[in-house]
Amino acid sequence: MRIGVVAAEAALATFARNLDLDDLADGEVDFQGAIGPAEWPVFSLVIDTLAEAAGDDGRSLDERRADALNDLARICMAAKRQRAGAA
Repeated sequence: MRIGVVAAEAALATFARNLDLDDLADGEVDFQGAIGPAEWPVFSLVIDTLAEAAGDDGRSLDERRADALNDLARICMAAKRQRAGAA
């Protein structure tokens, strides 16, 4: 479980360094173009895992990725609260 949290936190930090929330509001975002090749593998693994489409999901990959960012933020915030509670 800890490796998942570390990967999620790394992906969220990558997003924060490379993308702007205003870009998401405009619709289509070139995630791979905005994130450098060194950070892309971990970011795409985490985001695309969270953005996996269900059989009846009609959203585009970029739409699912944008929603996955919300999930990613919730995961990181929950992990932070859990660590703070354990201290």
